[in-house]
Amino acid sequence: MPQPFHCTAYQHLRFDYSGPSFLNEPLFMPVPLLDLNAQNLSLEAELKSVFERVLRSSQFILGPEIEAFEKQIAQMIGVKHALSVSSGTDAILLALMALDIKAGDEVICPTYTFFATAGCVARTGATPVFADSCEVSFNIDPTDVEKRISRRTKAIMPVHLFGQTAEMEQILALGRKHGIPVIEDAAQALGSKYQDQSAGTMGLCGTFSFFPSKNLGGFGDSGMLVSNDDAVAAQASLLRTHGAKPKYYHKYIGGNFRMDPLQAALIAVKLPHYDGYTSRRQANAAYYTEHLSKLPGVAKSVAPTFIAALDNHRGTNPNVRILLPSACENTYHIWNQFTLRIRGAGQRDAMRQFLTERKIGSEIYYPIPMHRQECFAYLEIAENSYPVADLLASEALSIPIYPELATSQKDEVIEAIAAFLNQ
Repeated sequence: MPQPFHCTAYQHLRFDYSGPSFLNEPLFMPVPLLDLNAQNLSLEAELKSVFERVLRSSQFILGPEIEAFEKQIAQMIGVKHALSVSSGTDAILLALMALDIKAGDEVICPTYTFFATAGCVARTGATPVFADSCEVSFNIDPTDVEKRISRRTKAIMPVHLFGQTAEMEQILALGRKHGIPVIEDAAQALGSKYQDQSAGTMGLCGTFSFFPSKNLGGFGDSGMLVSNDDAVAAQASLLRTHGAKPKYYHKYIGGNFRMDPLQAALIAVKLPHYDGYTSRRQANAAYYTEHLSKLPGVAKSVAPTFIAALDNHRGTNPNVRILLPSACENTYHIWNQFTLRIRGAGQRDAMRQFLTERKIGSEIYYPIPMHRQECFAYLEIAENSYPVADLLASEALSIPIYPELATSQKDEVIEAIAAFLNQ
């Protein structure tokens, strides 16, 4: 059989001769949701050199690689203490343990988030108390947080979702008013800011993840706990290594939450490039916003009042089918995700299928809020307790935003969305 014939005059058509007729089929450029090789392989020589350095050092637990990496992160975000740990999840768990959160306590956190936030609360024996979300930022709603504070509330844990900080002024004010510490889950937000303060540094402590898909992605699981509080940092440091001080003498029950020195050394290779990664993500977000907002049926979501005026928050307005994400006032957005809201019953899933057929990666963050997870059924939460979170879970779809995206790839995504809207 003859090989496919490609004609440069028809870039989006593929011609295959297979017998008596030609078949016209679209030729789509694959656009992955994330391309780790595009970033990591550009640093291959340096990463291999670092691996050899750690290999020859035989220092595989704590030591100078860990100390250097912690110092770099602390200086980068302007915090007094930085403790590297085994994962972003373990960073959250360690923060809760350092604050002595236990059975009988309550911790308020968003219901629309990744599982680790609420899961770690439950692992301490405490009860996760869920709060609803803001429609524009996807982050926890401070007004709803206040309604859920009780005498058993021992911490408030906002999540800085998709690379944008939560409304920290209001959340911190609630903490001060009620004497409740704030733990920032900043797993997706290293380098993001709220009113010039870095994510993770505004509450009593903050947590980060270096999971490979994060903006500063590692080479496996790893994370970090940060704090400006000496006592919290000291307790977390103790609990990070089984609560032993000195070795084999245990006043507290801790865990093995250490980051590997090899992981620290490899991630440190990326640190000098991090500002560049961020600026390119921001440029990609701006490109999407500029071009997608020109499509019929697409609108920017710039403030809660915009959506309210549009159609009273729940929306049946047929003229607006897609809402674009935006950077809220007083925030520095690092765009861990670029998350669209595809409005209308079944439309989000239909768009995802459409993109998949055109070889474009996408992901649903997050399809099931925490209050609807089977493992939290014991909380017996009333139906319709979290209307905004339920709405976001039915509409949210994230498209490729990673720094190495080519303009042609972004155009492919935009063209696909336009084609979906024109069906």
